[in-house]
Amino acid sequence: MKRPLVVLLAAIGLDAIGIGLVFPILPRLLEDLTHARNVAPYIGITTALYAVMQFIFAPLLGALSDNVGRRPVLLMSLAGAAISYVLMMFATQLWMLVLGRAIAGLTSANVSVATAYVTDISREDERAGRFGLLNAMFGIGFIIGPVLGGVLGDYGLRLPFVAAAILNAGNLVLASFVLPESRPPARQKKFELGALNPLRPLRWALSMKGLLPITLVFFILSAAGEVYGTCWALWSTDTFHWNGRWIGLSLGTFGVCHVLVQTLLPGPATRRFGERGAVLVGTACSCVSLVILAFATQGWIVFAIMPVFALDGIGTPALQARATRQVGPAFQGQLQGVLASAVSLASIVAPLGFSSIYFVVQKPWPGAIWLSVVAVQVIAIPLIILATRSAHARCTREVAGPCTQRAA
Repeated sequence: MKRPLVVLLAAIGLDAIGIGLVFPILPRLLEDLTHARNVAPYIGITTALYAVMQFIFAPLLGALSDNVGRRPVLLMSLAGAAISYVLMMFATQLWMLVLGRAIAGLTSANVSVATAYVTDISREDERAGRFGLLNAMFGIGFIIGPVLGGVLGDYGLRLPFVAAAILNAGNLVLASFVLPESRPPARQKKFELGALNPLRPLRWALSMKGLLPITLVFFILSAAGEVYGTCWALWSTDTFHWNGRWIGLSLGTFGVCHVLVQTLLPGPATRRFGERGAVLVGTACSCVSLVILAFATQGWIVFAIMPVFALDGIGTPALQARATRQVGPAFQGQLQGVLASAVSLASIVAPLGFSSIYFVVQKPWPGAIWLSVVAVQVIAIPLIILATRSAHARCTREVAGPCTQRAA
């Protein structure tokens, strides 16, 4: 494995730990700041704000990295992440927490740059596996982060933010010294102010029939995935009366299963089932697990179904690999910015929607929230079939540059 890839994966893992630290304690922190009994709406709002910043800045950072290089954009975003956690660490009023979350959302838009970096240093036949490794590093972060956050949060609500700030500062130092540039800056290419428009990359994607269904699938599945950050801590507390430690352990267990799946299965699953089959199998496993969660009355059931639940992750790398074949090398950063923007757009709408649903079902049946996620995933199935059809979509040379497709 190339040394830059190892360094980037380590940096992504540290970044994910900082994000995961916050999940188990966010409901209690909001209760402390707002003095409200039901904080589901506040969680929806803060999560949506985080996503708004991602939506605005992911395309910008992706396009900027195509022009000035990946490394400076990554370093800038890592520095901003450390600052955001310091601000949240000292938050004594709601607006300070909201501001910190906004900055964290801006800096987390670097996922498009990290994915483009992996694309730069990988052959086409390596990308599905390496995207799986990238996702696996997020999984490792969510093994350590939520568990550590839950344990620290039981001793002090601010301690997870202290840990997150330290980890992100270490992440910045690591990347500053050992992460090389993966793509020479295109200095001959003038950066246009129009790139500041977050809707412009989406218009670019909409002009390409091959990218449109893939982008829509990313949007829908990402919307479904937002329910966990919004409702998991609330649901597990209401259903099983878990404290921060058990919430963190449940998320950490999912992280272990997620890492194993993302590390070992995306490549073999794609070869065995094809891109379409991998995504459909992953979606089916997710739906079965969610139905079980909806009717679960004992906490051990959650841990028992985690291996099946994590199989949902085998499909995303296949979709990412297919998307990279639709544009040339000079536009990979812009492409990843588009996909990140679609994910962020879903993350704006979904937390508000799921938190509203949970507010309604919380007292009569908290588990009903998971059935609403099943409904969203079922809607995505026709688009999955369209996005993964065997014939490659045509590339628009004038818009996206020459394609560099190889046999799938």
